[in-house]
Amino acid sequence: MYKKLIAQGAEAKLFLEEDNILKNRFRKTYRLQELDNKLRGSRTRREAKVLEKLATINFPAPKLIRDDERENIAMEKLNGKLIKDALNDSGYKNMCAEIGKKIAILHNNSIIHGDLTTSNMILSKEIYFIDFGLSFFSDKAEDKAVDLHLLKEALESKHYRIWEECFKCALEAYKKDADNSHETLKRLEAVEKRGRYRAKKGS
Repeated sequence: MYKKLIAQGAEAKLFLEEDNILKNRFRKTYRLQELDNKLRGSRTRREAKVLEKLATINFPAPKLIRDDERENIAMEKLNGKLIKDALNDSGYKNMCAEIGKKIAILHNNSIIHGDLTTSNMILSKEIYFIDFGLSFFSDKAEDKAVDLHLLKEALESKHYRIWEECFKCALEAYKKDADNSHETLKRLEAVEKRGRYRAKKGS
């Protein structure tokens, strides 16, 4: 089967395989082979389980095609425009409200994305979330707060002109729909304080 390399990150390579995306977690030669095999296998299985869960709740994300439980996952290829390219001064409020609402759906189903950036969201008929390579299951307010903090950092970095309003819109929607949102947002304040303290200490 013909495969074309379309992207490579620190942990994996992405190939176009007909109409699907094949994600390969390649071996890290600096790690002991036994440990490396264990890590790649556990992360591959975890990502596959998250994608399976997303399908059961009809969440807009790539559909899992297959996985080998070791290093490869094949998933549906989604077409559309990355949110990092679509988010601009006009229409951002509705878009960010949709993002906040969908993060709430993830968290209500015990799913932590782990890499909430506008590069991991695609605008098609609606906003789809992609790249669940760092995702995991958790009901902890701390993990949910860190997820939101990552979104804030991503918005501030990539969309510096409008990031404050963007994050505000996302949080307002999240607050309405997320279970125990008060606890999560309270924990978010603590996460941000820790970040400011580390930044001040390092300066």
